[in-house]
Amino acid sequence: MTRITLDALLSSKLHELGEAAELCDPAGNVLGRFVPALDPTQWEPVTPEATQEELARREQSADWYTTEEVLARLRRPERA
Repeated sequence: MTRITLDALLSSKLHELGEAAELCDPAGNVLGRFVPALDPTQWEPVTPEATQEELARREQSADWYTTEEVLARLRRPERA
């Protein structure tokens, strides 16, 4: 991979981005896309952790599936 060193101004602009951006030349032609590196320490889980009661309820459930059953289900085409 080729490495390009940016000037301080462009580097500063890219560090401020929180999402992907298109990089264009002065004529508006897209040269490429920039996707900022993510720092996982800045993110929180999307769902709350399960309570002890919820974990116990799940453990008592009769609905258990093997890894093979789950993978087979995921490979099946969706049915309308």
